[in-house]
Amino acid sequence: MASALSEVQIQVRFLTKQQAYAVPDVPFTVPVNIDCKSLNKLVNELLRESNPDILKTVDFDFLVFDELLRVPLSEHLQEKGISTELTVDIEYIQRSPAPQPQDALQHDDWISSVHVADKWVLTGCYDNTINIWSTKGKHQVTVRDHTNLVKAVTWLQDGNPSQGFVSVSHDLTGILWHWNPDESVPVMKAVLRGHERGIDTVGVNPDSSRLVTGGWDTNLKLWSTSLEKDDEPPQKKSRGNIITKVPLHTLKGHKESISKAIWIDNMTVCTASMDHTIKLWDVELCGLKNELIGQKAYLGASWSNLSRVLLACSADRHIRLYDPRATAGTVCKSTFTSHTMWVSSVAWSQHDEYLFMSGGYDNCVKQWDTRSPKAPLYDLTGHQGKVLCVDWSNPKHLVSGGSDNSVHIFRNMQFVL
Repeated sequence: MASALSEVQIQVRFLTKQQAYAVPDVPFTVPVNIDCKSLNKLVNELLRESNPDILKTVDFDFLVFDELLRVPLSEHLQEKGISTELTVDIEYIQRSPAPQPQDALQHDDWISSVHVADKWVLTGCYDNTINIWSTKGKHQVTVRDHTNLVKAVTWLQDGNPSQGFVSVSHDLTGILWHWNPDESVPVMKAVLRGHERGIDTVGVNPDSSRLVTGGWDTNLKLWSTSLEKDDEPPQKKSRGNIITKVPLHTLKGHKESISKAIWIDNMTVCTASMDHTIKLWDVELCGLKNELIGQKAYLGASWSNLSRVLLACSADRHIRLYDPRATAGTVCKSTFTSHTMWVSSVAWSQHDEYLFMSGGYDNCVKQWDTRSPKAPLYDLTGHQGKVLCVDWSNPKHLVSGGSDNSVHIFRNMQFVL
């Protein structure tokens, strides 16, 4: 069958947005079962013919009908229901290099949460501690003010650690911290009180003025990050220089624990829950805007400001891509399957609308391209236990933490070349 297909020819045209690698825009005849390797060889030969200055072989990926080619062209066209009698446009893009292991930061217990701002890595741990490291592996400080496991941490402003951070814990509290990279110890500024059970997630809005928390009491609570009296309900109290804050609002609707709360914009919050639902909330009107009902408990989610779509992972092996704005057809636009156990965490790239990373209970971290749902771009190995959290806030570093008590930093080689 393969030999028969190799005799069947198809007309293709090669296109690229990277003008440095452009080849003549004319149809070429190739075997219908040509694969990525052969296409790479052909495009590189065409490049050298039109531009003798290109001496090194360039690795390309190939987009055919909006999906990266991962099987022979004939199979790809058959899956898409495309006739082989047509001239097929093939867009080629320079392949992203594989991220390289840079460091492993050893902790004393499981890592529940990780967030990078600039060159600083903030981690929350099951031993009740918060840690700050540099991306070069130097430990800066350990904070031990929580009395139960720290479930989530986040910098208050993306890329700017000097604005401080927030932590939430199963001790029923959240804490707002001030920290300056030039100082050694973070300073507690405010304690958030109002949850009746452990808090699992915290999210800060884009302008850093408000945050939301969620957890095992099933309630989503909205807070101000301001330390000024005018922005607070009258119940606010001060203990020394530490403020006790109460929620601005409590939004009820979930039936089980809220595993992830993220901001879509300054007015809208998305929550993923163990009750098999994803909900979108209007925090100005304090009401529900939309609801997506899944088949399994949701463990994590990530929103892309670049592509304006939502990734979610649940208690199965799949990652799903949702467009919450969709009104016609299915809201789930794509499914990504490669993990062999539950996927615990997903994070979008902040510099590329197609790229994201995931971590799972199979000890694996994976880098993905949304145009390749059948296979990840790369498997990032190193963890010896379940991966519990991933972060790609700094474009230069893909970061993950897990039950092996370590945070792994992978260097994005796109920013090295």
